[in-house]
Amino acid sequence: MALGARFATSGGRQGWLRTLLTAVGVALGVAVLLLAAAVPEIVRGNDTRSEARSGAFNESSESAERGPYSVLGKDANNRWNGNELYGRLLQAEGSSPATPPGLDHIPAPGEMAVSPALKRVLESPEGEHLRKRLDAKVVGTIGDEGLLGPYELAFYKGVDDLSVSEGAQRVNKFGSPQDEEPMDPVLVLLVVVACAVLVMPVAIFIATAVRFGGEQRDTRLAALRLVGADIASARRMAAGETLVGALMGLVLGGWFFLLGRAFIGNVEAFRISVFPEDVTPGLWLGLLIVAGVPVTAVAVTIFALRGVAIEPLGLVRKSEQRKRRLWWRLLPPVGGAALLLPLAGSLDGGGGSVDEFRISSGVVLLLSGIVLLLPWLVERIVGRLRGGPVSWQLATRRLQLSSGNATRAVSGITVAVAGAIALQLLFSVVESSQTSDSAASRGKSYVDIYGPHTTPADTRELTDRMRRTPGVEKAHGYLQSWVEAKGVEDGVGITVGSCETLRAVARIGECRDGDSFLVRPPKSLIKERGGAPPPLKRGTPLKLDKAPGDGGKSRYAWKVPRSARTVQGIELPNGGAVDGLVVTPSVLSEKRLDTPSYQGGVLMERSTEALEALRTTVFHTDPSYTLWENADQDTVGEVRALKNAVLAASMAVLLLIAASMVVSMLEQLRERKRQLSVLVAFGTRRSTLGASVLWQTTLTVVLGIGMAVVFGLGLGWVLLRMVGDAKPDWLVFLPSAAAGAGVIALVTLISLPFLWRMMRPDGLRTE
Repeated sequence: MALGARFATSGGRQGWLRTLLTAVGVALGVAVLLLAAAVPEIVRGNDTRSEARSGAFNESSESAERGPYSVLGKDANNRWNGNELYGRLLQAEGSSPATPPGLDHIPAPGEMAVSPALKRVLESPEGEHLRKRLDAKVVGTIGDEGLLGPYELAFYKGVDDLSVSEGAQRVNKFGSPQDEEPMDPVLVLLVVVACAVLVMPVAIFIATAVRFGGEQRDTRLAALRLVGADIASARRMAAGETLVGALMGLVLGGWFFLLGRAFIGNVEAFRISVFPEDVTPGLWLGLLIVAGVPVTAVAVTIFALRGVAIEPLGLVRKSEQRKRRLWWRLLPPVGGAALLLPLAGSLDGGGGSVDEFRISSGVVLLLSGIVLLLPWLVERIVGRLRGGPVSWQLATRRLQLSSGNATRAVSGITVAVAGAIALQLLFSVVESSQTSDSAASRGKSYVDIYGPHTTPADTRELTDRMRRTPGVEKAHGYLQSWVEAKGVEDGVGITVGSCETLRAVARIGECRDGDSFLVRPPKSLIKERGGAPPPLKRGTPLKLDKAPGDGGKSRYAWKVPRSARTVQGIELPNGGAVDGLVVTPSVLSEKRLDTPSYQGGVLMERSTEALEALRTTVFHTDPSYTLWENADQDTVGEVRALKNAVLAASMAVLLLIAASMVVSMLEQLRERKRQLSVLVAFGTRRSTLGASVLWQTTLTVVLGIGMAVVFGLGLGWVLLRMVGDAKPDWLVFLPSAAAGAGVIALVTLISLPFLWRMMRPDGLRTE
């Protein structure tokens, strides 16, 4: 082992170059692994910061008593140009009010404290809409401890009109823990698959990097056999030589990680930003990387030597190789499919639990089939190629003699592309299942508005203001509440609105104040849902009053009017519909309803200006009101956040792939320097040699990307069977396949200048 380490560091310029290439390849992989190991700490830090500023505002905070530290707060979360905008209205009640993290005092009414990123937006020309919306004087900035990231848009605005009766919440301190809701099982599935497909290419590149310079090393080992070393000693020497490069790569990878960590606070990718101090690998994951990379390097080296007979007079590998066998290469993907296929339907309807270990194992086994089958496929196909131009013959002959290096160079990118295709299939289905917007097909945008507390007067005022907003074509809004009813298991929805408003949600015909209606779902939705709920009967007692009174008996005193007419509901542009009891304002007072909420919808032109103007209108009415363009904002928001995170991670992996492939390509060209020089000395044109390198790369790329598409679509189909009936877009593989091919083409072009330098007759000189 010590002698092998000496060869790595004292073998002259060639020895150092070989060791450095291995170290750089391993370092790139280690840097990404350390970043992946820091993800749990990033998530934990994000959760801690979020709880510290918002955890006190939960349902239990309604019972907080007024005191010297009490503060009233109300959500004012918003969006601007597609970016999340965290906001909260604050009103100090006590003499020494509690302050959220990042603030030293509660802003006075008409003043606000903002994050540094929001301050830059407000001071820029693009922030005109936002300045009108927030309409307050900036008197301070929020410290890092009160933000989720350096580029987060956040504000705290001081007001003086909050009250608990109108939806505000009272707290005496910040930082109370939140009740964490379980993540949607489908999103857990996405996370598990994303982790598996993003880390696998990194492991492949590390395994490839430790085999740099393998041919020259094996030739040297044959010379050592000639002077008396046995086979076991030769393998230990190879392990020692590899270990030096792996350890250097480990140190260099740690330096790359620390260097990137220092600058990560200045980077925002896909609207995600983190503080450098949060990017810290967990102790056990960090130790696993530090110990696992050298062990993996030695194991890969020894495994690679099992197929090489190192004899004193040469290498058996240089003779004709035995054809690769297929049967054992099919075992991992078949095993992966056997693990995943029985899980079909386990997450149908959003229920069930996710077996993370089983799913990740199945995904890894399936994707490993690409790494194992690609060399066999390349060998079988190129073995049948004959004739063609000189450049084509040089490329095919090189692959026929030794296709291992070429396939190892592209195996990582094929795994990444296959995983990306499977993820895109999942994302397309999840997003389509959460989004239903028929207005989009007409070039319009339909926006839902929800408010946690309202009155008929406020409902009419907001609806009128929205109709006057530039870009809005139609707007409707109504008061809605959910109540208990005798004989009805799931309760009854009550909608209160004017005749004009009710005509937008149901076919009510003639209407005047005092009318009431029993609305049945539209026929299209009944067919889609597989049936309709039992009809609500006239005279059904409803539980309305919030005060108990008479042991609760009087709470059922109000009954569905006998005069209520049965009408058909209208399918809204968002794919939903109003059903249940629909009444005009004089029929039922909102004071008898428990937490009446505002429900509205706006059909508007599809433009950023119109959407921002609408957000400003709603914000001025009540900042706690929410706007969204999807049926399920929470789930879609999680899907979008997860998709952005996966895109950011995919970008990092692609950069790693490109950098590692450049190193791998240079190492291959360096090993072929003497052969290239011989060809040039015999008069071969440089353009012919350059074209041969391109042909060689193109052959392996086309086969690799084709296999990635097959495995990616297959893996995506298997995973979709867990979710249930889904109609994915089977053409989602096109962008991923194009990106993979583009990366490989770019790497090949980058290597051409190095190829020109090596194609000189003086490369025949030897030492």
